[in-house]
Amino acid sequence: MSRRNIYRKRQTEVELFPFLSVLACTIGTLILLIIVLTTQALEPQEAVVVAKLDENNRGANRNKTPLYIETRQDGFVLHPGKEFAPRADLYDEKSLLRTTIADLKANTDEQYLIVILRPDGLEMFGKIRELVEQQGIDIGYEPLEYGLELKIES
Repeated sequence: MSRRNIYRKRQTEVELFPFLSVLACTIGTLILLIIVLTTQALEPQEAVVVAKLDENNRGANRNKTPLYIETRQDGFVLHPGKEFAPRADLYDEKSLLRTTIADLKANTDEQYLIVILRPDGLEMFGKIRELVEQQGIDIGYEPLEYGLELKIES
């Protein structure tokens, strides 16, 4: 009998400590990843600055000054005054939007148009682009995400 007891004591038992340590490391890493991602998501949104460069003249248009129009689903925002023009103003010849475009056409040697494109303003971008290109006005555009504030410096 003594040999049986010795034999039973020498049997290897399954230990879970190596598995548990790997599991603990994995859980710790996942918790750290969740914390980092949530802190990045909770940070305040950036502000996009659209400006004409003067210092190094890189990307700067030295001959013309930009005029900014922001497109949204329900219409346009004329900058820097942030005046709103509904989509119906696109067809009204006496509206602020159409008079701004007419002034831009009269000063094509001095000004050009930059359209700030919001994700929901794609339809309005197509309409304003068609109208401006028919007038022979230089146009550029800058996509801008939801939630980002626009600051225009001249």
